[in-house]
Amino acid sequence: MARATGSRTSRDERDLALKWSNRVSLTPRILAVNIVALALLGGGFYYLDSYRSRMVDSRVEQAGREVRLIAQALASAKDEKRRDLLVLSLARDTGTRIRLFDEKGKSLADSKTLGLRNVVLRDPDKDPWGLEAARILDAVIDTVAGADRAPLYRERPVDQGLDWPDVRTALSAHGTPATVWRAPDRTPVITAAAPITELGVVMTTANARDITQTVRAERFRLGMVLLFVSVFSILLSLFLARTIVRPLRLLARAAIRVRLGRAREVVVPRLPDRSDEIGLLARALSDMTQALRARIDATEAFAADVTHELKNPLASLRSAVDGMAAVKKKEHRDQLLEIVRDDVLRLDRLITDISEASRLDAQLSRATFEPVDIGAMIRALLDQRETRGIPNRIRIAFDRAAGTKFTVLGEGARLERVFENLIENAISFSPSGGLIAISAASDEEDLTIRVEDEGPGVPEEARENIFRRFHSVRPQQEAFGQHSGLGLAIARTIVEGHQGSISVESREDRLSGARFVVRLPLAGRS
Repeated sequence: MARATGSRTSRDERDLALKWSNRVSLTPRILAVNIVALALLGGGFYYLDSYRSRMVDSRVEQAGREVRLIAQALASAKDEKRRDLLVLSLARDTGTRIRLFDEKGKSLADSKTLGLRNVVLRDPDKDPWGLEAARILDAVIDTVAGADRAPLYRERPVDQGLDWPDVRTALSAHGTPATVWRAPDRTPVITAAAPITELGVVMTTANARDITQTVRAERFRLGMVLLFVSVFSILLSLFLARTIVRPLRLLARAAIRVRLGRAREVVVPRLPDRSDEIGLLARALSDMTQALRARIDATEAFAADVTHELKNPLASLRSAVDGMAAVKKKEHRDQLLEIVRDDVLRLDRLITDISEASRLDAQLSRATFEPVDIGAMIRALLDQRETRGIPNRIRIAFDRAAGTKFTVLGEGARLERVFENLIENAISFSPSGGLIAISAASDEEDLTIRVEDEGPGVPEEARENIFRRFHSVRPQQEAFGQHSGLGLAIARTIVEGHQGSISVESREDRLSGARFVVRLPLAGRS
């Protein structure tokens, strides 16, 4: 199980790896994501340029149609006076300046000269600052959008009509050309020309200021929307940064302080008001810190207990070794040597059990659990114990349904240690001729194993202490130092490492003795 967990963690780390932004803080990332959305909205300015181009193209087509109709109308005018009146009327109706040239470019009629000044180009130097700012913004957007820049519109001399490219093209190609110009105030000027049979060329000029006004109005609306969305997006980004980045930084600082060895003075915020992932993370870190504190306290207590437990046999061993130099009688020296042997054996048992207890958690976390038949395991342990011999005519009975398998997921060698400790503990406390009853039963989820003896039992106030390390209550007939006091502590660690529990209870039949109960989850439970 541990190996699978390690594999899943490494895979998650690969899935969460950021190749291009792993060094960027969350706040810039949040702002960047929202700015990208704003940039997409700002792309509407490119659409406005396309919209303006379509409007200009439509106006050019309209100018071509109008100039052809005007040419047909002027072709019907027989005298100059009627022609001038027709020029004024058509110029007024179409909103254009109409000029008539002969085949050599000499002016024959001009609506402006005739008194109609309906096409007047503005002088940008006389415009208010608002229009100047609008023109600057037009130039900036045209540059960014890469819009084509029309040639600047300049008036030609009155009798040099051939200087107009539309007039030359109309005379030479007999078509209706049109040209888009740029007025000094950046508004489009559209000229179009059409030939008139036996008369010359008519040219119209229109200042399409309404196109620029429409585009500026739409740009203003889009700009206001973009401004509102930008402010809202920035405020939202700051809100997200505040609600995400700040608690994460707070948790990170607390974790750093824990890492620096100040776990006891660090209070990791639990953020109880938050039910999102950050709240779950805060509570997980807080629980982890508390578990770490408990582990540190347990380690320190274990180290102190180890020191205390080792001092006693070492002091006895030192006293015996020092006394051997002063003892002359052989029987006394033999007694001291026996004390030395007992102390060495006691130290060996202590060191072995301490080593196993200290490594047990780490070994269980890396262990690969496999199916284990607890019934068959206990039966094999009892057969081995009977082969070695059971002292004091003590009997052991194992009660389980015939042919029933009690399978759990675990490490067989460790679980053997648990039940071996419980059996040996029951043997050591059982009176001569006593009975040790072992039973196994299961429900839908758990397997329950009970080990009962007929010894003095365990007082209720001491039932939790017997599972503490180095806590040892032994029978009076047993020699001192035969046990390290770690057996039941090791058993509890192993059982809890298998997601189970171990406890001691009074016997239900009210007889004297203790009942140890081990509960383990059955293999394959949901």
